[in-house]
Amino acid sequence: MISSKEIALTASFAALYVIISFLPGIPVIGLPTLSIQLEASIASVFGIVLGPYLGALAAFLGTVIAWLLPPGSGSPFGLPFLLNPAINAFVVGLVYTGKWKRGFAVFAAIITAFIFLPPSQPLTKYYYVAVLANWDKAVALLMIFPVVYLIKKDNLSPTLTFVLYFLLGFIGNQADGALGNAIFATPIVYNGIWQLTTDTVRYLFIVSPFYYPIARLIAAIIVAIIAMPLVEALKNIGWHFPKDTSKI
Repeated sequence: MISSKEIALTASFAALYVIISFLPGIPVIGLPTLSIQLEASIASVFGIVLGPYLGALAAFLGTVIAWLLPPGSGSPFGLPFLLNPAINAFVVGLVYTGKWKRGFAVFAAIITAFIFLPPSQPLTKYYYVAVLANWDKAVALLMIFPVVYLIKKDNLSPTLTFVLYFLLGFIGNQADGALGNAIFATPIVYNGIWQLTTDTVRYLFIVSPFYYPIARLIAAIIVAIIAMPLVEALKNIGWHFPKDTSKI
């Protein structure tokens, strides 16, 4: 049974997502074609505050509404990626609330799925595409283990608290990226919507891993900066959902 508090927070965060979507992305210095979309990045905060299910719901509702409104305007190019921020919140929520094994499994499954899609096939010939597209996602997957260690500890120092939220933000945004890779590597998307050949998509996956991790790291810093005071404020008014370390 969802409480009125949970409904209010879910609706508020969905509305916040839509509002932030109107802001321009933050350009990455030296990479003018790449920008950090704040609304998608902070979906990690949704998972921290609301947990995996309501966090994912808030992110999904916000994403759909933002996609329907200008400048998205229901573009077919954005349609396949509507679940990406939700998977960010979902994985982060699972890890943060003590269900880290489920979060690990979901994240690992998304990474693995890419291997069986056309850009990586046959794997004996195009294994490097899978490696280059997912090396940073694999690093993020392994970062779940130090996060579990930090969650178990009581009374973290401000520095370690920042590190905890930074790692959660990095994990969540990389889960988003992993799902984006898997979706984009699907023929109905890259060929049907984007009108790209498999060779072109392979090239994009080979080039992109050299700059996208920079954006994910910056996004993780933003998550930590937002999450630290927000979580503390919600704790003070009794609205924050506590971590369930008994399941770790």
